[in-house]
Amino acid sequence: METDERPGTVLDEQQSWSVLNRCGHGRLAVSVLGKPDIYPINYVADEGVLLMRTNPGTKLAELTVNANVAFEVDEVSDAEAWSVVVTGTARVVESQAEIDRLDKLPLKPWIPTRKYTYVEITPERIHGRHFELGEEPERY
Repeated sequence: METDERPGTVLDEQQSWSVLNRCGHGRLAVSVLGKPDIYPINYVADEGVLLMRTNPGTKLAELTVNANVAFEVDEVSDAEAWSVVVTGTARVVESQAEIDRLDKLPLKPWIPTRKYTYVEITPERIHGRHFELGEEPERY
């Protein structure tokens, strides 16, 4: 049966990493005591992990209580869109040698704040989709 619907195509892991490498902002989802929370963040993909910078506060406290996270990025153009979801674990980077290396990455705060704490997200699962944008088909 032929259809005029285009539900999107599944991206493989390499294609999903391409989207993660192109984008620089997304949403970090955490959960503490069964209560979900989502934060907009900027990040950089580096050597198979995602890195962000933060300050002490709710987000960092939640990450230390439950290191299981989800992260999503979306990229949208006039005719296409991509969405990638990463699930994995987060850890605060504490080694000075690691911090010195990460300080050289192009990862700067969006707003005029000092964010000295690096958080690394190690993916356990990456899945993405590509969509061709268009009008909704006729219903009947």
